[in-house]
Amino acid sequence: MRDPVRPNEQSRGSRRGSPHLRLKVGFLLMAIVLSFFAARLVQLQGFDPHSYAQAAEKENLHTQVLPAQRGRILDRNGEPLADSADGLMITAAPSITAEKAPELATLLATKLDLDYSTVLAALTGRSRGSTALFAYVARKVPAAKATEAVDDARAQGFKGLYLDDDPIREYPAGDVAANIVGFLGTDGPLAGLEKSLNGELAGKDGKTTYEVASQGTRIPLGDSTTVEPVNGTDVRTTIDGELQYYAQRVLRQADEQWDALNGMAVVQDVKTGEILALADDPTFDASNPGASPKADRGARSLSEVYEPGSVEKVLTLSSLIDAGKVTDRTQLVVPGELHRQDRVIHDWFSHGTLHLTLAGVVAQSSNIGTVLAADKFGNGQLRQYLDRFGLGRRTNVGLAGESPGILPSTAQWNHQIQDRVDFGQSVSVNALQMASAVNTVANGGVRIDPSLILGHATTDSGQVVGTDEATSRRVVSEQAATQMMKMMERVPDPRTGVAPQTQIAGYRVAGKTGTAQRAVDGRYDGSLTVSYAGFAPADNPRFTVYVVINDPRAGHAGGGSTAGPVWQKIMSFALRRYGVAPTGAKASDLPTMWGKGVDPHGRP
Repeated sequence: MRDPVRPNEQSRGSRRGSPHLRLKVGFLLMAIVLSFFAARLVQLQGFDPHSYAQAAEKENLHTQVLPAQRGRILDRNGEPLADSADGLMITAAPSITAEKAPELATLLATKLDLDYSTVLAALTGRSRGSTALFAYVARKVPAAKATEAVDDARAQGFKGLYLDDDPIREYPAGDVAANIVGFLGTDGPLAGLEKSLNGELAGKDGKTTYEVASQGTRIPLGDSTTVEPVNGTDVRTTIDGELQYYAQRVLRQADEQWDALNGMAVVQDVKTGEILALADDPTFDASNPGASPKADRGARSLSEVYEPGSVEKVLTLSSLIDAGKVTDRTQLVVPGELHRQDRVIHDWFSHGTLHLTLAGVVAQSSNIGTVLAADKFGNGQLRQYLDRFGLGRRTNVGLAGESPGILPSTAQWNHQIQDRVDFGQSVSVNALQMASAVNTVANGGVRIDPSLILGHATTDSGQVVGTDEATSRRVVSEQAATQMMKMMERVPDPRTGVAPQTQIAGYRVAGKTGTAQRAVDGRYDGSLTVSYAGFAPADNPRFTVYVVINDPRAGHAGGGSTAGPVWQKIMSFALRRYGVAPTGAKASDLPTMWGKGVDPHGRP
């Protein structure tokens, strides 16, 4: 028989509950806690592994850029116009450098010529993109300068600074071809080929990711991965550095002599279309672009347009010969002034009635004679020829910012416009565009695309440019080009022409002067654009040279007297440099005048 339960014992058991019930409740609580842990584990390992990895990386891993070596920009002979040199980046671990940041910032700012507040922000981890373990202090510092600064800091007891490779850009030629090459800014390329061919030149940066300790130092045997950089591609231009240097210096001297606003010069290989020199003045030093006005840091010879004046007569008259309307001996009666629909046309010199051949019209650069001859064109026929010469179109040599110029549209074209276009007004060109048009005559009537890149390259806009891509088309017949050449030979002839300053001893040369009013803000302001275009040797052309000088303000300026001597010097240098021998053939002796009292040379 069991002992009866005491009343007090029974009440205690009731308050505690059944042991089985307590055990069930305990297991239930444990299951709930474990289910939370299991769910979190599934989330981290199954549903959200990337966020977990990123959190771990942020806490324990550091990723550093491995800069690619930028491709060089070379002249045609392999001489560097832009190159990459040894440089270093200075980085810091703010968790270490913050404690003595003001003192360290003062030292680095002084040593590296940096802004103190910018350095301080990096050392304290307050700069953009910085973390407790990493911040950029300075990028692309010359290796010797960066090493000296960090060694000095370490010698004074500062810790937390590091050095890594970071190539810098150098421009060993200074201002030579700077308008073509361009330059790099703090955030990337800002002008020239550096900008337009950045995709070719830049390559692709790599990266290295490694495990770091809490103080920011790399763990020697920790996890690490590396993606190697892909270096950029070298770009070889068609530019001859020596010829470019000479053209720039001669152009500078002329601009100073004539107190000119600016000047441009183009040297083109007749047969290949390759641009051997593309000179602008003023220009800038690519190593220090900030020292020059923004307007001088681009390729003015491509971006700025102007009315070409009488150089355009080369295109008008060669087209007229090709159309079968005239020959180089066509006889014209040229009055002292010509009354047309909306204006009176004059020549650059006062005269009575002249009896000029077409060769004489070219030799004396007669506007009136040109307009009278061009009256033989059919409606819109001249515009079709000028379009084929490349006017009104970009040359697309690979530099950004090129202007297409202005060729009046078919709808705009009328007799009044044609009268002015005949002698180079009411039409606008850039210097390379006009040089290539004249080069068409030098090349026997075949226009070949100008090229600035040897081989080929792809611009950042996706256009493939270079000598491999150059195309050609016939614009005028070989016979028309030959007749035009012979007429142009009469321009430098002291017996008949207006530019005897452009003769080159021993060589046959063909040239044409140009003088045009400058349109500024939509109106003619009285200033002039003077120019000279030509090729040599005339009977077997190797080079076409074109010189333009805008607003020469000192003395009486004209195409022959101002631009002509610059042309003569540049062409002479090119012929000597490339060892081009005179042909030995007799120069053109076309008659320039007709009628009684005229000798066989066309002189009165």
